[in-house]
Amino acid sequence: MGSMGKKKPSARRSFTPEFKAEIVELCRRGDRSVGQVAKDFGLTETAVRDWVKQAEVNAGERDGLTSSEREELTRLRRENRRLREDVESLKRATAFFATETR
Repeated sequence: MGSMGKKKPSARRSFTPEFKAEIVELCRRGDRSVGQVAKDFGLTETAVRDWVKQAEVNAGERDGLTSSEREELTRLRRENRRLREDVESLKRATAFFATETR
């Protein structure tokens, strides 16, 4: 009874690039508004707008990072974080062995 009114966070859905491209194409045709397309497919309007914007960036119609550039940036940030952790571990190991050999 204590959990009344509390919503459990829903799992994040993922969509294939093909599905996103179809949704973007429906929006670009102009038959329906972005909001109507989102409603028809049970999507959030924000997500659909983001997909349209990203498609415009990928097509060179708008400034920003392309999808492949975003993926590379994410990969490089992850690698950078791992390398920083490795450096910190090596620093600790070096300090440990420096005190042990005195």
